[in-house]
Amino acid sequence: MALKYPDDLKYLDTHEYIRLEGDLATIGISAFAVDQLGDIVFLDLPEVGAGLEKGEAFGTVESVKAVEDLKAPVTGTVVERNDEIIESPETLAEDPYGAGWLLKVRVDNPSEADDALSAQAYRQMVEGE
Repeated sequence: MALKYPDDLKYLDTHEYIRLEGDLATIGISAFAVDQLGDIVFLDLPEVGAGLEKGEAFGTVESVKAVEDLKAPVTGTVVERNDEIIESPETLAEDPYGAGWLLKVRVDNPSEADDALSAQAYRQMVEGE
């Protein structure tokens, strides 16, 4: 199955994605990360109101294979957490870019996302194309 990487997202080399709309960012993990992790069994995400620092861990994703830190693509404050994904982490495998989002964050400085990878650059990194 060919993995998809939507062009309207930016990607980190640690496999998180960001969809920036003004100063509101939706953060999740890429289809590649979900595929590599295998069956995801647990997510640890910060509460609404928590602060994120760009490049710092903000939670973890646990699969049957590994536990991985989630890295913040931007600095900001959590305004919404996807509690449904915590209850049903398998949704990540079904729809990582839609129902599988993790957090919505009010971004302190939207230009912090400028150094994230485009979909094409991310695809080349993970697929070696």
